[in-house]
Amino acid sequence: MQIKTNRDEFENYLRDASNIIGHAEKVFIPETFKEVSEILSEANARKIPITIAGARTGTVGGAVPFGGYVISLEKFDKVLDLDKTRKVARVQAGVLLRDFQKLVDAEKLFYPPDPTEWSCQIGGNIATNASGARSFKYGSTRSYVQSIKVALANGDVVHLRRGEVLSSDGSIEIEINRGNKIRAKLPTYPQPRVRKNTSGYFTASEVDAVDLFIGSEGTLGVVLEAELKLLDKPESFFSGIVFFEHESDLIACVNEARKRSFDSRASMTVGINATLLEYFDNQSLKFISRKFPEIPSRADSALFFEQETNEKTEDYLLQSWYELLEKYNALLEDSWFTTSEQDREKMRNFRHALPIAVNETIARYNQRKVGTDMAVPDENFQCLLKFYKSKLEESHLDYVIFGHIGDSHLHVNLLPRNDDEAVKARHLYGRFIAQSIMLGGTVSAEHGIGKHKRKYLYVQMGERYINEMVALKKSFDPNYILGRGNLFEPRLLD
Repeated sequence: MQIKTNRDEFENYLRDASNIIGHAEKVFIPETFKEVSEILSEANARKIPITIAGARTGTVGGAVPFGGYVISLEKFDKVLDLDKTRKVARVQAGVLLRDFQKLVDAEKLFYPPDPTEWSCQIGGNIATNASGARSFKYGSTRSYVQSIKVALANGDVVHLRRGEVLSSDGSIEIEINRGNKIRAKLPTYPQPRVRKNTSGYFTASEVDAVDLFIGSEGTLGVVLEAELKLLDKPESFFSGIVFFEHESDLIACVNEARKRSFDSRASMTVGINATLLEYFDNQSLKFISRKFPEIPSRADSALFFEQETNEKTEDYLLQSWYELLEKYNALLEDSWFTTSEQDREKMRNFRHALPIAVNETIARYNQRKVGTDMAVPDENFQCLLKFYKSKLEESHLDYVIFGHIGDSHLHVNLLPRNDDEAVKARHLYGRFIAQSIMLGGTVSAEHGIGKHKRKYLYVQMGERYINEMVALKKSFDPNYILGRGNLFEPRLLD
């Protein structure tokens, strides 16, 4: 095990993609369960805060320490087993998603979760319940976690298998080492009616112990290993980046594509069944037009879609999509379509070129972007988008709007050019949060809460539900050492 004690040695462990910079006493880089257990046991006895570091790709400061110890899981980087017959893989928490995806793909299997940044680690994905564009069809990381090995605050390591430990009468009981048990009362808040949500601890009428740790952002335990469910690799995809002259046509097209996708899944019939539905507004197209000069000048917005196909269904599905797009006046002659994997990667590069262009722009301004991550119920989506656009036009700020329109979840990136605009952008962000909550949405659909959004979680949940979450944490972590500062203001724990 490596132990770093000089700040010069561990400067990189004090920040993540949020650009928040923290401080720590030591950084531990363990290689075994026993080493992790010993670090936690000592820290718990001395009430020293512990921050878990993965690849540090998160955008909300979850991996940024403010005192205490950092445990980096970078050496937990092995795929321990891949069973093609059972279609499961057993991996350590530090395995990079990029490497895992390549390995699975080579075996003609498929692991659907695809957050934008593939340099993240599997453990971090589990801790944040990571999702991405494909979650429109396949769901988030939670849907693929079959079991976990997790280290608790006192150093005990427990192995939880899905379906074996379930809540009853609003409480859950987990047996740990030496015959002891943890019994915890679960929060009573309902989940918002959205398909993507990473705001607070998971709740349901019956909660699986595995799901309690997924999305808990390192505040209940440290995920060290997981068994993941895999799917058969799709034979082929039909993909398109489709341009529209009028945004109202695009939204109407998405509404029908979404409904027909849900209908196809419910009836198990062949038909339009999108893997992803991604949106780009007019500002987004302007931002990347230098890299993609073939974007038609009259395009007001664009839709990126994918659909699984095979040799038998390809012709029928291509025709179905063309008819749908034609119905809503898409600029078909100017749009891009493909069934080849190579060209599909180029389309994904189009999707990823926008965040790169945004980051380059904000760097020139020497400011930080202000990005939203809210989702609302489908029936309230157009109301939220209208609110976004009206307030953005009034503000005269630079911005782009893009993202997961199939899940009624868009990212508004505000790009202040100076300090005064930065203040205005943060104020506007607060108004967007308030409007999303009023519309029954969530303050964080996929990025998590971390340290950056905890005050907004308080606004969404209210004091009663926050206190219920704190009580749950106390059951698992009575000395409040794990992920201190994530989800809750430290004063709420004191």
